[in-house]
Amino acid sequence: MSLDPVREVVTAYVGVGANLGDAAAAVRQALQGLANLPATRLVAASRLYATAPVGAAGPYYVNAVAAIATRLTAPDLLDALLDQELAAGRERPYRHAPRTLDLDLLLYGDARIDSPALTVPHPRWRERAFVLQPLADVAPERVSGADLAAVADQVCTPFTD
Repeated sequence: MSLDPVREVVTAYVGVGANLGDAAAAVRQALQGLANLPATRLVAASRLYATAPVGAAGPYYVNAVAAIATRLTAPDLLDALLDQELAAGRERPYRHAPRTLDLDLLLYGDARIDSPALTVPHPRWRERAFVLQPLADVAPERVSGADLAAVADQVCTPFTD
């Protein structure tokens, strides 16, 4: 990983979700895991939300968004997120499969990245209430009223244990 101490700190936003096992505990543990990444500090975490699965049947998700300050490059941050998913038992048997943990790099500063391994901003971040509502908790300036209105028909409610 690129841990250049003079590298500029970037604010990145990470979507966190799970719908297998104790999903709320998995999301909370993942948020702590983000705080423990090298050269990274957890700035803020949204409240948890219960959301319907997209594109497939299955149990409801628990979702959140984290704001982090990091010196990791975007590719290195993505690698760290994938490592955290793997450590949580994430499997990818098919698209939209239920998961023990899902971590998506939503935004990385103002960067625009389009590579085979990484697209930032996340290509569907403005289409999903489970991203926009928690993102509005931690970075309201990044979410417009029009964005929220466009996803108002999607189930995304504050999660209660």
